[in-house]
Amino acid sequence: MVSERQLFQPVVLPCGKTLKNRIVKAAMEENMADDNHLPSQGLKSLYKAWAMGGVGLIISGNVMIDRMAMTGPGGVVLEKSTPIDAFKDWAQHAKQNGCCAILQINHPGRQVMKKMGGKALSPSAIAVDIGKHSHMLAKPKAMQADEIDEVINRFVDTAVQAKRAGFDGVQIHAAHGYLLSQFLSPLCNKRTDKWGGALQQRASILYDILQKVREAVGDTFIVAIKLNSADFQRGGFDVDDAIEVLKRLNTLHVDFVELSGGSYEAPAMQGRTADDRTLDREAYFLSFAKQIAEHASFPVMTTGGVSRFETAQRVINAGMDMVGMASALAYTPNLVNLWKKDPQAVGYIPHLKWKDKAMSGLATMALVRRQLQRMGKGKAPKRRSNALFSLINDQVRLARLTKKYRKWIGVDA
Repeated sequence: MVSERQLFQPVVLPCGKTLKNRIVKAAMEENMADDNHLPSQGLKSLYKAWAMGGVGLIISGNVMIDRMAMTGPGGVVLEKSTPIDAFKDWAQHAKQNGCCAILQINHPGRQVMKKMGGKALSPSAIAVDIGKHSHMLAKPKAMQADEIDEVINRFVDTAVQAKRAGFDGVQIHAAHGYLLSQFLSPLCNKRTDKWGGALQQRASILYDILQKVREAVGDTFIVAIKLNSADFQRGGFDVDDAIEVLKRLNTLHVDFVELSGGSYEAPAMQGRTADDRTLDREAYFLSFAKQIAEHASFPVMTTGGVSRFETAQRVINAGMDMVGMASALAYTPNLVNLWKKDPQAVGYIPHLKWKDKAMSGLATMALVRRQLQRMGKGKAPKRRSNALFSLINDQVRLARLTKKYRKWIGVDA
């Protein structure tokens, strides 16, 4: 019975891996790589804190498959030729205390800041529209067939490297408006070749990547997908589309799907939509995930706004196999251990309501990243951080990292 599932019961994934409980540290973008875009000592310390904090699975922040296509400066890059000693050490830190750890592997597509100076690719040459701040993002180029093939191969190469490094698996990021999500969206994908048109053609790049990754890593390695329950934009990828994609995934060897939502244009992952649909106050996507999960033959996870034991258990009782937490674990990395002693313990998530929604989102991310950096230095998180100061400090830091990145890729050499 679904109602008999408990948060602290183990879950066995189709590949045979067992998670010691159903609570997952969901991905957050840390921007904490070293100068060579390898896992830094700070990242390793941060992941050890989460592992010791009691979660059953850690999903990393974005690990980029192409150094020329980054979601932000200071990101980790894992390519076919990347030295993996630092990744082996990272995996060892993250897998302490009986915790499993997987890498979230990603390509940003058109969601690239202009000042980065790398590639901005997309199914079609349609730029991101975030109102008056749109100029901050690069104008994308429509991908050629050989560029699509290259991206598919890069996902495979990165997954193989993750396995060599000792991670338990990978999560292929096909949500939040990044490249694979762009292929899924009828708003972004206007192609007339085999990669565009009807939904199953738009989704074919995801299916190809999944199949080729599975062939390369074998049956005992976790291969997961992060998928939008909806884009929360009028005319975008929606719940019915997610259901159809899941039905196709049922025929492939998927270990679990994480259901989230949104993009830069509609940041539902921060609790805001662009089509006026109301998200749940906690566990933002649960009502949508319930509709979708009914059609899945593999474990399903949802994340977004979870900070209380009661909410996490409600997610499991609603039929999800796992529940993800992100921001709450940036402020209380040992929240899961606390729940074992006191289920009334509540994690903290910052909620800003600035008039400028884009700036509000950036400030929220800055607050969270500030805590990640503190933990990377062995310090405790601070709940009462000033949002404006954190935003300014974060922007200065990211500007410095951007300058280093541009030099690293040879733009400013």
